[in-house]
Amino acid sequence: MRIMKKLADIFKSLEDETRLRIIALLLEREELCVCHFMAVLQLPQSTVSRHLAHLKNAGWLSDRRA
Repeated sequence: MRIMKKLADIFKSLEDETRLRIIALLLEREELCVCHFMAVLQLPQSTVSRHLAHLKNAGWLSDRRA
């Protein structure tokens, strides 16, 4: 049952249009910084970071600090 919960969480993470746009941007370029997402999506840093954290927690992304 644990696997089904994880799968449900993975697919739920894609329910949001902004998160889908983030995935689409990353398909064009493998790596982007938060400031690029903010500019393209016209959203504040806190909103972008929340969406990125959701995608990371679902297993779609990894991050690094530079």
